Amino acid sequence: MGYPIPKDLKGLNAAQVRQSVEKDGYNSLNTKRDSGTLDLLLNIVKEPMLILLIVISVIYLIVGNYTEAYFMLAALTFVSGISFYQDVRSQNAMRELEKLNEPLSKVIRDGQIIAIKTHEIAVGDLCITEEGQIINADGIIVHSHDFSVNESSLTGESLSVFKDANGRDNCVYSGTITVSGLAVYEVKKIGQQTKLGQIGQSMKSIKEEKSPLQLQIERFVKNMALIGLIVFMLVCLVSYFQTRSVIDSLLSGLTLAMSILPEEIPVAFTTFMALGAWKLMREGVIIKKSSIVETLGSTTVICTDKTGTITENTMNLVAVYSEAKQRTVYEQDYHLPDVSDVIQTAMWASEPVPFDPMEKELHQRYEQTAKQDQRAEFELFHEYPLEGKPPMMTHLFRNDAGDRIIAAKGAPEAILEVSSLSVEKKEELRQLIVQFGQQGYRVLGVAKAHDTHHDFPEKQQDFQFDFEGFVVFYDPPKKGIEAIFKQIYEAGIKVKMITGDNSNTATSIAQQAGLKDASIHIDGKDLMLLSKEVLDKQLHDCTIFARMYPEAKLAVIQSLKRSGEVVAMLGDGVNDAPALKAAHIGVAMGNKGTEIAKAAAAVVLVNDDFSKLVVAIAAGRRIYANIKKAIQYIISIHIPIILTVSLPLFLGWIYPQIFTPIHVIFLELVMGPTCSIVYENEPMEPNAMKHKPRPISETFLNWKELTISMIQGLVIAAGVLFIYQYAYHQTGDENTVRSMVFTTLIFSNILLSFINRSFYYYIYETITYKNNLIYYMSCITLGMLFLMLYFEPVSHFFSLTYLNAVQLLICLLVAGVSTLWMDAYKYWKRSRTVHVS
Repeated sequence: MGYPIPKDLKGLNAAQVRQSVEKDGYNSLNTKRDSGTLDLLLNIVKEPMLILLIVISVIYLIVGNYTEAYFMLAALTFVSGISFYQDVRSQNAMRELEKLNEPLSKVIRDGQIIAIKTHEIAVGDLCITEEGQIINADGIIVHSHDFSVNESSLTGESLSVFKDANGRDNCVYSGTITVSGLAVYEVKKIGQQTKLGQIGQSMKSIKEEKSPLQLQIERFVKNMALIGLIVFMLVCLVSYFQTRSVIDSLLSGLTLAMSILPEEIPVAFTTFMALGAWKLMREGVIIKKSSIVETLGSTTVICTDKTGTITENTMNLVAVYSEAKQRTVYEQDYHLPDVSDVIQTAMWASEPVPFDPMEKELHQRYEQTAKQDQRAEFELFHEYPLEGKPPMMTHLFRNDAGDRIIAAKGAPEAILEVSSLSVEKKEELRQLIVQFGQQGYRVLGVAKAHDTHHDFPEKQQDFQFDFEGFVVFYDPPKKGIEAIFKQIYEAGIKVKMITGDNSNTATSIAQQAGLKDASIHIDGKDLMLLSKEVLDKQLHDCTIFARMYPEAKLAVIQSLKRSGEVVAMLGDGVNDAPALKAAHIGVAMGNKGTEIAKAAAAVVLVNDDFSKLVVAIAAGRRIYANIKKAIQYIISIHIPIILTVSLPLFLGWIYPQIFTPIHVIFLELVMGPTCSIVYENEPMEPNAMKHKPRPISETFLNWKELTISMIQGLVIAAGVLFIYQYAYHQTGDENTVRSMVFTTLIFSNILLSFINRSFYYYIYETITYKNNLIYYMSCITLGMLFLMLYFEPVSHFFSLTYLNAVQLLICLLVAGVSTLWMDAYKYWKRSRTVHVS
């Protein structure tokens, strides 16, 4: 904290906290509730596949086929169980994310300052709020220091308001933002009782917008359901004219409807997104909204600040320029009186209890060089916050004797502007700033004002400042940052540095860190003078944005978005919040990030580790690729099921009902876990981060991918129908035909799940991917198939029969030819790519 807290503020003790919670409850808005078990089950029962299963079970009961009815009811339980399991997994993952997203609040309890979760704030607590933090309860100020607050979330007024304990308006409200200073407030209202809570009641009816991918998938499933309904009616009519049996016709129609309906896709999407976010959480990346995962994979530009993201954020004082002696000195000479005076003034211009690395360094150097430590004698009584373009800050201290210290530090250009120096001298000092900047050093100007009267001006720039000198810091690039940028560039993603430093310092650090085109830069002031059209053109090539302020940062993000880029913005301060909110993916730092930055961001890097953003982008690409694989698998395997169920009926083959609902539901039970559990667990392909990002507007399956999947399905269908005719002409027995057709389809399904693990790498390459679930699922499926073929009670139930080794081999051979041709296509595609490149 930058300000001392009065020792007489003790706060609540443990017993008082318990009493308060019993009386007024927890500080929770409850605007969004988790679905309970009953809600989850009700949602599952509404699913079309479950409705079909219930209808078929009822039909079997009516006609007295109790064994089939019981099987369908068991299948219904199993299918709903899988859906319930996936929903619970998704909900648990999101609940864990919400817990991590909950901000901490500082309170005084039993005379100690502690951090608690926001929902644990109790009525009567003494809460502490500082610059950049969100106020989390309604209360009355009991102590403050240069405290101002932005209440636009409640009032719509964007200007900040200064408040204190003795003012006419000494209230603070939940959801507002501390702009400057510090306040301790006594909590009077929490949760639903706060002003924000009352507004929040109206938010319950607001539905969250669905992502583009979600909408595309929903449209696809609805279209398939509509096709299923039309084909269902058609099959019922054809079957009725052939059999004159309503029950048989209904069962034929329902069997086909079950084979058409791709109900696995929405389940797979929800599972992939929720579990993807949960896995990233374990990596130290908090995703606030699971659908943002799909956007991560489309990132085309990363806008990042410099300090603490690209650099170590250590801020070593490497040099001091003293105007008194007009010389630059280094560490061994900091004890010299004129140099010590510059360090001393810079320290007074810092927070009394520093939290910024530069200010910590200045306090430490002051302790080492000052003849007498005067910090205990002086009290900070007024502060001008960091502001201006470029920014500066001023602190006013006084002691019991009435002596005052007025010290300022900030961007060297800002300090030179307010100092009483000649034009020639200012130009000479600007050249010195350039020299420091070219070495990657960060320079702060230092100035002191003489106390000529007891009043102080409204603006800090109105003081009569004497220029003292420069303090020069070096914050080296993080170890391994070059390798991270290399990964980003290989993935086809551009990087732009947005910093408050001057262009020389920013360019030097960018070059040391391995940024491309680091010499191309623009300053915030110049940037804001450009028209939208000119700005959009210049931004394409520009890498370094220096001396940036909130409006300029926002302009950069908006320009990049206009140009069709998908922007990830990294930031940590209050002034980053507008840009973080505007970016497609706002990324805040978990450690050094302010609460307002974290609130504005969609992603939080827990340990401020830039490399984790690369992990998140890679995860986004992996998840999106796996969703596509799952959907392509579903489309490909549904086609042979649909054609095997329908063509024998439409073409008048000898066994028109080769499959009944119990066969189709078994195939559904195999496909569901394969697409939603097995493919979700697939690792990222080796070349995933070597490609350019996919356009965010791209549909989840383009025509080329859809065509390949349809061809895969049609080839498998051709193989299965070939087996139908082969088995019929060999044996003429319906159960043998059904057994060989069913076995071929199961073999094809297993091989398809392996071949579709990649549409680039061959099956012998993907076999090494670490995903044991696919092997477990294949073994379980084969075990159940052999049980159905060779265990008589089960064989009888499914109307299947024993197949000899030759018949099994023929089924396997046809399944292999029907699926493994895809590797020949991959070879052709890869050789064509190599030839073209």
